[in-house]
Amino acid sequence: MDLPQIDISSVKGRRILVRADLNVPMNEEGTVSDDTRIRRFADGMKPLLAAGARLVILTHFGRPEPGAPAGEHSVEPLIPSLAAALGRPVRFCPELIGAEAEARSRGLSDGTVMLCENLRLHAGETANYLAFAAQMAKLGDIYMNDAFSCAHRAHASTEALAHLLPAVAGPLMIEEIEALSAALECPKRPAVAVVGGAKVSSKIAVLKNLVQKVDHIIIGGGMANTFLFADGAPMGRSLHEADQIDTVREIHALAKKAGCTLHLPEDVVAAYDFAAGAAHDITPADACPENAMILDAGPRALKRFQSVLTSCKTILWNGPLGAFELSPFDLATRHLAQTAADLTRQDLAVSVAGGGDTVAALNMAGVSGDFTYVSSAGGAFLEWLEGKTLPGIAALQGAAEAA
Repeated sequence: MDLPQIDISSVKGRRILVRADLNVPMNEEGTVSDDTRIRRFADGMKPLLAAGARLVILTHFGRPEPGAPAGEHSVEPLIPSLAAALGRPVRFCPELIGAEAEARSRGLSDGTVMLCENLRLHAGETANYLAFAAQMAKLGDIYMNDAFSCAHRAHASTEALAHLLPAVAGPLMIEEIEALSAALECPKRPAVAVVGGAKVSSKIAVLKNLVQKVDHIIIGGGMANTFLFADGAPMGRSLHEADQIDTVREIHALAKKAGCTLHLPEDVVAAYDFAAGAAHDITPADACPENAMILDAGPRALKRFQSVLTSCKTILWNGPLGAFELSPFDLATRHLAQTAADLTRQDLAVSVAGGGDTVAALNMAGVSGDFTYVSSAGGAFLEWLEGKTLPGIAALQGAAEAA
């Protein structure tokens, strides 16, 4: 996918209005508790600042009520972490639109940075009001969208702004799209997708799209329970969706037509309580006890899943295989993730993962740094897997075509 990119030789003295995603977790003291997202963003901005760009940064933070005082939703507490990551001071503008914000943006000197107050304090942001975007556009000479994680939302800062200024994709945006395209649009074959999570109903579109794109799909978590139930397996007290049998059959039919093999657990870990260290047994997938619940894939299933990964050159991962947050029901997720990481380190496979639970699971396994790419996007990553057109991406493509 070709997206417009910035010419770094032409940024000196130019105000770059950057849509970032700095919506990071905070601790009780009101400081950033995990600055990973900030550091990744800063790494892409440093070359622009070194070349003399003047950065005006836009971001959302939390879920404030539009029109309410900033209060705990102010982005000002992000400044120490952002300044440390950029290696230079960051000015704060308590306004996002209006004469003061415009004057402060025009007062920036080469290589300096200004962070504007929370986008979502304004109703015009989520409503994608063009008039609101036009006021923001006065803060910059060039618009850059560097927030793939927000590209699935048609908001003023992700969609409308791209039509009002010369528009480009930022470094993180480009990195993300290149990684996802390599895994989904033009993967090295054979390709496998690991798809887990609680419900089939939340990933129907993902599965329907993936069976057309990859050679194998490993299904885990509560989703696998629903597939097993559709095949007649007893569920005991396991999480499953009894009303999704027709959906499961449709996905099986689509996979067969596309030549994609679906892999389900042949044995499972069945526990008698949903708790860490709960009593449990390993049983065949079609023999869950009446008073038990399936919380993980079993050792035989894991061995077969590892064999599938070993045979593939592209690994796409979204969702855990079991209740990974509870030991020992994290074993299948942990060991399969380590297999994917080993293959990546040996340059035998390209591995791309994304989704909130997925990132948490890979961090738990200690392998997130070993995957080819781990996306911090949640909803945008999922909609990409569904094959949807993301409004923020479409706006950049439209800007390129109009140029």
